[in-house]
Amino acid sequence: MSASDFGTIIQIGDILVSEDVIMEYFSCDYGACRGICCVEGDSGAPLEEEELEALERDYPVFCGEMHDPGRRRVDEVGFFEVDRDGDLVTPVVQQTKECAFTHFLPDGSALCSIEKCGLVKPVSCRLYPIRVTKLTGGGLALNVHHWEICKPAFEKGKKEGVRVYQFLKGPLVSRFGQEFFQALESAAQHLLSGPQPQTR
Repeated sequence: MSASDFGTIIQIGDILVSEDVIMEYFSCDYGACRGICCVEGDSGAPLEEEELEALERDYPVFCGEMHDPGRRRVDEVGFFEVDRDGDLVTPVVQQTKECAFTHFLPDGSALCSIEKCGLVKPVSCRLYPIRVTKLTGGGLALNVHHWEICKPAFEKGKKEGVRVYQFLKGPLVSRFGQEFFQALESAAQHLLSGPQPQTR
C-alpha cells in the first residue's frame, strides 16, 4: 500500500485499488432509486469486449423483456455502441439516456432485462459503484464513482455498516478472483484498524 494526495492506494498484482473501495459505505436502495441508473447517465453501461458474444447469443432470451424503443435501437446499431471516449457501451435509446436493455415495471421502475431473465448483466453494472479504468501498461485501477442518484445507497450502507467492497464481494470475486478478494480483505483489516479518515 502507498499513500498519496489521492489517499491510500492498495496494489494487488497489477490492480490499483482506491481506499474509497474499503472506506466508503454502500448498499443499493432500490426502493429509493427505482433503478434510475438504467435510465440516466452520460452514455450506456461500459462493456468488456469478451461480453459482446454473450449479449448477442442471449439476446433472444431477454429481448422480450425490453421495451419497444430498446429493441428498435438494437435493430439499428447492434448490441453495443462506441461512446465519445472510444469505449464500448450498451446501446442507448435515442433522445433519451435509457439503456436499450432496460425493462420497465408498470409503476415506471426500471430493471435490467438481462438480469430479469436470470442471465448475467454486464460486469460494470454488477460492480457499481466501482468503476474499472485500464491503465497504460495493462494494469487496472478501481475507484468509487459518486453519483447523486446513488446518494440513498451510500446513506443506507453507512446506516447498515456495509462497506463498498463488502457489498460487492460476489461481483469482485467473479471478476478478479478469490485470491484478489482475500488480499483486499487483508488490506481492509489493516486500513480499518488505523485512524479513520472522514467519509463523504
